[in-house]
Amino acid sequence: MEHHAAAGWPTQALAPGFMPKGVNDEPYDPFAIDGADHWYTVVAQRVRAISNDLANQTFRPGWLRSVGQGWTNFAVESVMDEAAHKVGADPLQFRLDHLKAEGMNAGSGPNAVGGASRQATVLQRVAEMSGYGKTELPEGTAIGIATTFGQSRTLPTWTAAAVQLAVDAETGAVDVQKIRLAFDCGTVVDPDGAHAQCEGAALWGLSMALHEGTRIENGNVVDRNLGAYTPLRLADVPELEIDFLESAEVPVGLGEPGTTVIAPAIANAIFTATGARFRHLPITGDAVLAALKD
Repeated sequence: MEHHAAAGWPTQALAPGFMPKGVNDEPYDPFAIDGADHWYTVVAQRVRAISNDLANQTFRPGWLRSVGQGWTNFAVESVMDEAAHKVGADPLQFRLDHLKAEGMNAGSGPNAVGGASRQATVLQRVAEMSGYGKTELPEGTAIGIATTFGQSRTLPTWTAAAVQLAVDAETGAVDVQKIRLAFDCGTVVDPDGAHAQCEGAALWGLSMALHEGTRIENGNVVDRNLGAYTPLRLADVPELEIDFLESAEVPVGLGEPGTTVIAPAIANAIFTATGARFRHLPITGDAVLAALKD
């Protein structure tokens, strides 16, 4: 399994001394590649982080909430879904079969005790919460799943999502009806704060997946003011259910993980509902209509 990711590197521009070295002894920006070094057992794996020098020279790159995970996990979880369908496997079972707490994925203390087995557990939990694979849904409606481990392997927050949505074949509109999230963040210190973080993160992920995106035409930003930039509105907020697994392990972060699973879960649900596979964000109504025609 190979994963190559090119991006502007904020750390390279702002704090190059904080960049660690990869196995090739070259420094890289971890916030542009975190998440590609996943906990799936895939035998041979190569991850390559590429600095987009043009981006760094043209503007000052910054960090987007969920940092590297926002796009790296979209790729990982989309590919895992595609691989499952390619071999005729259930996407849930396919993931579980590859989340083995062995070797480099066995985990270690203090933050990653249990390793891949804990990610498998949250995935199973969110499948139960959503009725994945057991719920009869109307035509054009489906549930998509995705999982991740938060920000980095050294400080993982085991996360899984199931998104139920309906696709309007006439307009291309995607109606996200329900979002189910399960987290293993170790000991939950502040339940209210944890819940609020995860709600906000999930809705931010939903907004970026379907609504937000900055187009560049002839070297200029198209959306010049907020009137043309339409993030998620209150009327589009779906039913949310969030579950924290009981744990006595070390508490870890909750600022980012809820964002990272939403876009791939949405894309995987759209594929199940329509047969159209999306590899670009945001997934706009026009993009859906074009994919349905193809």
